[in-house]
Amino acid sequence: MNKIVKIHAADNAIVALTDLYPNEVVTVGEENITITEVIPAKHKFALTDLNTGDSIFMYGVLVGKTTANIKKGGLLSTANIAHASSTFSIGERKLDWHKPDVSAWESRTFNGYHRADGSVGTANYWLVIPMVFCENRNVEILQQALVDELGYGKSNAYRNQAEAIVDLYKRGSSIEDILNADINANAQKQRSERLFPNIDGVKFLTHNGGCGGTRQDAQALCGLLAGYITHSNVAGATVLSLGCQNAQVSILQEEILKRTPNFDKPLYVLDQQATGTEADLLSSAIKQTFAGLIQANQNTRKPAPLSKICIGLECGGSDGFSGISANPAIGYTSDLLVALGGSVILAEFPELCGVEQDLSDRCVSVADAERFNNLMTVYNEKAEAAGSGFYMNPSPGNIKDGLITDAIKSAGAAKKGGTSPVAAVLDYPEKVSKPGLNLLCTPGNDVESTTAEVASGANIVLFTTGLGTPTGNPITPVVKIATNTKLFNRMRDIMDINTGTIIDGEETITQAGERILDYVVAVASGEIEVAAVRHGQDDFIPWKRGISL
Repeated sequence: MNKIVKIHAADNAIVALTDLYPNEVVTVGEENITITEVIPAKHKFALTDLNTGDSIFMYGVLVGKTTANIKKGGLLSTANIAHASSTFSIGERKLDWHKPDVSAWESRTFNGYHRADGSVGTANYWLVIPMVFCENRNVEILQQALVDELGYGKSNAYRNQAEAIVDLYKRGSSIEDILNADINANAQKQRSERLFPNIDGVKFLTHNGGCGGTRQDAQALCGLLAGYITHSNVAGATVLSLGCQNAQVSILQEEILKRTPNFDKPLYVLDQQATGTEADLLSSAIKQTFAGLIQANQNTRKPAPLSKICIGLECGGSDGFSGISANPAIGYTSDLLVALGGSVILAEFPELCGVEQDLSDRCVSVADAERFNNLMTVYNEKAEAAGSGFYMNPSPGNIKDGLITDAIKSAGAAKKGGTSPVAAVLDYPEKVSKPGLNLLCTPGNDVESTTAEVASGANIVLFTTGLGTPTGNPITPVVKIATNTKLFNRMRDIMDINTGTIIDGEETITQAGERILDYVVAVASGEIEVAAVRHGQDDFIPWKRGISL
């Protein structure tokens, strides 16, 4: 295993792959460098002596400025580095890319759920959605009424633990006895057989929007909900409306037709104020939902080309290895899928700070380049006005594990998008309509961004993490990819794939990217249940277009 890596020829920040200690000598290219202080794994050290105000480069781009003198071999940290990034403008189109060899996948298919609009789902869900937070309680009552009866409930191992502890307490056990009791959590299991074997589940999406905000918030929420209802992984939906909220059913219907003009899925809309009593509303909702499930169960998995896969690219709990293992690995997976005619979505605009010029230049059309530049500029200006520019994006966990400036984090995060041209630039919550790489304006917040990518059409999400993040989605499998082997082994219950093999020298980025695509095909066919689905990790947070980094 190598001890260090220089990512780009222009870099003067070198990444430590393992802990380095004072007086240890490492070789960078043809030069021997003596380490002057402890450099923890994932962190960076200076390639040369640096003076205050000097530029720091990683991934070949500007990622910071020094705020103090730094000796060659010295640690780069928040104590001596501040965020800095290059300006960007409309430049020449740079659309040439090294299209990977996809001969091994050209004849491959996955077994998915074919929809009338031509899309193909990797799963088959029914949705129950409130138009406004006032209906959340009714949605939760429907969840309590339907989940177990339909066979989608799971035994709660932790409830079993609590019952055992209560029993110990009733029998007079001491606190010490309770704390030392050997009560293990067993894996969750299905309580009963599914009534509808071709339906993966009924998902109940609650939220805190729909009224009380701006009209723009209501429009965006309706667009997001329409993205879920029209999604290839959704068979139909039950919608609960109070009646008087800003997010009117008519707006939802308009947004549905924007995305699918010939929409024909079962859709049941119930208005509580028009219906009358809560009992009448819920009774109607149960009967209509059941009728929809009978229809949805008639759809079965059938072969489809890999071009029908749309991958959302996400990272969360990132570390100093994210940009050199998991992110470039799924970047290669992205290039493979684009070459096969599929679609990928790169989002999290605050985490593209510093790489705007490259992405702008890769936009096929100048109009898209201008749109991307404008979205980035306006977003950052609003954040600055609120006192939190993009430079505030790295979390304490990011910083602790080596991502000390937003530009360092962003340069590594952008690797998820591979090298292909940018086919389209989308604003939240628009839907993907072109194959290829799509840029989608979302926050860096893991759940808000994943929620948005799925609304835009992602039927698989690849989620890289260096610290461990359990995020999932109600309707789309979220594949959790560890950047390092220690994390994969420590949190194996929520991880699906390990790319620490790249850091360990056991695998190349290309090999990992190919392995991930094979895994994606198996997940898309329903052959593998990812950890987030197994644990029922149904995270759903709409973005209200406020300042969220």
